[in-house]
Amino acid sequence: MTTIYHKSDSRGHANHGWLDSHFTFSFADYYDPERIHFGMLRVLNDDRIDGGGGFDLHPHENMEIVTIVLEGELEHKDNMGHTMVIRPDEVQIMSAGTGIYHSEYNKNPDIPVKLLQIWIMPDKKNITPRYDQKAFEPTARQNDWQLLVSPDVPGSLWINQQAWFNRITLDESETSEYSMRRDNDGAYIFVIDGEVTVEGILLEKRDGLGISEIPSFSLKAGKKSEILVIEIPMR
Repeated sequence: MTTIYHKSDSRGHANHGWLDSHFTFSFADYYDPERIHFGMLRVLNDDRIDGGGGFDLHPHENMEIVTIVLEGELEHKDNMGHTMVIRPDEVQIMSAGTGIYHSEYNKNPDIPVKLLQIWIMPDKKNITPRYDQKAFEPTARQNDWQLLVSPDVPGSLWINQQAWFNRITLDESETSEYSMRRDNDGAYIFVIDGEVTVEGILLEKRDGLGISEIPSFSLKAGKKSEILVIEIPMR
């Protein structure tokens, strides 16, 4: 088993007033040569956008971009004609492919929006850009794995990579086992809220743990916890 542990307060940080961001991996002006990526996971940003704030129209290409809204409402517009609002328990995915332009704004003037934005390096480059979005029932992840994103499972959002996004809400003292879908994959475990022990390693709110060279791992919640597990190819 190989692990890499990222304590929440060790992440990169930028506060622009309207935007408060924490970066698990190198991003924008934050650069750490030890934190470029974990396998095909390139970006895991933990953002808070104040009311009325947002990102103007900007480009992406050849990246799989997953957005998970935790609180508030995020308004998305793109050059493919989509104008959408992403709310808690909804997930958005974009295959940037040959190139897209989009903007993201807090829809509400007085309420902050909190979100995770995650970039996965694609399996195939220069595909036709695409957009998808789906709401997921929160009760379905109570002490059970809820599959959000995958390359091959009906009911999940499709991604252009051999990657699986799983979310679970564990009650205090509950345990769960996660089994890798493929040999040689790794998994990045991110604690959205709570406190969980993974293979003897204690993770608290907003801590992250990359784990590989293991066929499965167990989680035990020290208190009620919300956890995201991203399984990806390591190379």
